[in-house]
Amino acid sequence: MTLATSDFDYALPEAAIAQAPLRPRDAARMLVVRGGTLEDRGVRDLPSLLEPGDVMVVNDTRVIPARLRARRGEARIEVMLNRAEGDGSWHALIRNARRLRVGDEIAIEGAELTARVLEKFEGGSARLDFGTDPARLMAALEQAGEIPLPPYIQREAGPGAEDRADYQTVFAARPGAVAAPTASLHFTPWLLAALEARGVKRATVTLHVGAGTFLPVREEDPRRHVMHHEWGELGAEAAAIINAARAEGRRILCCGTTALRLLETAARGVEDRHAPIPVFSGLTDIYILPGFPFRAADLLMTNFHLPKSTLLMLVSAFAGTRRMRRAYAHAVAEGYRFFSYGDASLLFREEADLTA
Repeated sequence: MTLATSDFDYALPEAAIAQAPLRPRDAARMLVVRGGTLEDRGVRDLPSLLEPGDVMVVNDTRVIPARLRARRGEARIEVMLNRAEGDGSWHALIRNARRLRVGDEIAIEGAELTARVLEKFEGGSARLDFGTDPARLMAALEQAGEIPLPPYIQREAGPGAEDRADYQTVFAARPGAVAAPTASLHFTPWLLAALEARGVKRATVTLHVGAGTFLPVREEDPRRHVMHHEWGELGAEAAAIINAARAEGRRILCCGTTALRLLETAARGVEDRHAPIPVFSGLTDIYILPGFPFRAADLLMTNFHLPKSTLLMLVSAFAGTRRMRRAYAHAVAEGYRFFSYGDASLLFREEADLTA
């Protein structure tokens, strides 16, 4: 299969990029992509589009105020925490990284906190040691950190108090993400109650979304793009719910590309679609391109993604490249709202003719 990054480009008016969520959150529109049809619906229609016994897989990661301003002497440095390494250190993206050397100590502005540079990497990233007390770091982040809104959401004075709430899902429980699993931003207590009344089951996984989710694909051959690592977990309880549904032929809906990536990571090596998916805990750099053999997910609820992004490639792999081109052209023409605070789509995986 010939792949080119330019195949995943499209024109989007700047006015289509949502700058704030709708209120209530479940008032968003939802484009249903099923077979050869496109259907304009709303997020509140989700229960009627699912069947009793379907399992909705959600991501319970919580966004942390990961953007920090720091100093090394007179040099100003911006730090974007990316991934906890489990030993008190964090992989971080550094603006003005050339001013840092291994062994340097930087002071976090607005908090009584310092970090030591343990390693430097190509591309402006480093591993920073914040000490062995994670509670102290989290308290400092709440005091001095900034919610890391995507670059396409414009705030002249930076993210405000509303964004601290808006850029957090109803499922958020485990701190560690630097970007929200945005499909879940649409859920409200009303919608969850309606799904429960419909008989839809829920399984919870964790994938701490990293800053690399916003990195563009710069290579014309997308297979040469290097994916970032993120930490995730599929626990025993969620695996049992999912595996019981698979054994009975019930469908698995992944709420967001993060839930799908975590589930497909755990399912690698599982050839039979009805065989159990093992528990998983660790790092994943799964990269889903057209031709990927999906083993776990039957449906995907997701927002509309950036041109030439790995996530647009993922949804094209799931529902078909030409089919997604038609869907995105329809969404632009019909005034759908795009990206993190935008509208949703519900994609049905097609077993055949995935290029359609």
